[in-house]
Amino acid sequence: MTAAATDEATQDVPAHCQDLAAAARAAGHAMATAPGRQRNAALHAIAAALRARTPELLAANEEDLAAAEGNGLSDAMIDRLRLTGPRIERIAEAVDAIAAQPDPVGRILEGRVLDNGIRLSRVRVPLGVVFIVFESRPNVTADAAALCLKSGNAAILRGGKEAAHSNRAIHACVAAGLGAAGLPAAAVQLVGTPDRAAVTELLKLDGLIDVCIPRGGESLIRAVVEQSRIPVIKHYTGNCHVYVDASADPDMAEAICLNAKTQRTGVCNAAETILFHEATLRSGLAGRVVAALLDAGVELHAGDRLLDATPAHPRLRPATAADWAEEYLSMECAVEVVASLDEATDHINRWGSRHTDAIVTGDLAAADRFVARVDTANAMVNCSTRFSDGQQYGLGAEIGISTDKLHARGPMGAEDLTTYQWVARGDGQVRS
Repeated sequence: MTAAATDEATQDVPAHCQDLAAAARAAGHAMATAPGRQRNAALHAIAAALRARTPELLAANEEDLAAAEGNGLSDAMIDRLRLTGPRIERIAEAVDAIAAQPDPVGRILEGRVLDNGIRLSRVRVPLGVVFIVFESRPNVTADAAALCLKSGNAAILRGGKEAAHSNRAIHACVAAGLGAAGLPAAAVQLVGTPDRAAVTELLKLDGLIDVCIPRGGESLIRAVVEQSRIPVIKHYTGNCHVYVDASADPDMAEAICLNAKTQRTGVCNAAETILFHEATLRSGLAGRVVAALLDAGVELHAGDRLLDATPAHPRLRPATAADWAEEYLSMECAVEVVASLDEATDHINRWGSRHTDAIVTGDLAAADRFVARVDTANAMVNCSTRFSDGQQYGLGAEIGISTDKLHARGPMGAEDLTTYQWVARGDGQVRS
């Protein structure tokens, strides 16, 4: 089966999954040898289809939004689900941007001639078949398809039921782009059944699928990790921090903290904890930032040191231990005072999720020490956590933001969906 299947065709879930994976494996071999110009042509055709079919995409999305309340989605999840004309244009722009990037496939990473005359090189090659499981964000259908195509991979996409209509409409644009470029339809397949057993079955197929990338809530990712026989690239949560150092510029600190927390709350790179050096209590900077957050409507969970130094407010409450590990995804934030930069990084390394953590400082040595000490995929100096994003990094889009340390870390672009192959070219050499 080489395209998104209908529910009627997927009554035998194990057989359906086997067919999907086998078709993807065959398509992956074809994609690995498809020239870059052909893959780029498919990407441009996908972007054109997204623009041309915007009314259809919006209509499909309206069906998902209408059902969202009944599905029990939070406001943050509904925000992620929602498509608008400008959001669809940004999705199309991301696909075009991916097409404009250098082709990672076939890039020579290093090369040398051995003493025996063999010419040895290390070359980027596709991973093969990538299985992506995601929730509520229909843009992932386009982003994942585009990044897998750019990197010469085949993709199997399993979106959540809450975005089913939107995902099918976007996948139709992807299929149109593949057809226009003469690439196999099975290069990007959408799992055709809402049955959760399909994910379990696909996670067993380590002989056909090379890697799984889950995008969604912590419960989804942990379930995938526990069930999978396939290597998983993951991030569990986005518990991101901003540390306001003693030397921070007051205007900069206020602007960064407000942006990191309030610019868009329901995303994984929004700040969930803000830490203040104790000197900022004496200077009044901590109080200024806290007041700005409260004025913006943020509910603050304050540690003892900050709570004791802050006037009472209806949205200011004592923090519990659970608050330091919380990913609020809402207008809530944990705040506390620390005695030093090292105490700040110790707090982040204990409670954070290794996603994105920022320092606001006027001291270069402090910035360098923070970057060296904090265990995070994205260390931000004097800028908002909201910039840890594939599109913001110039990757066009991202397949996810990995908090793992093996293979890929941080926003993953097309290059992160490749591995390498050693190629040895000789003239008849044999080993004695």
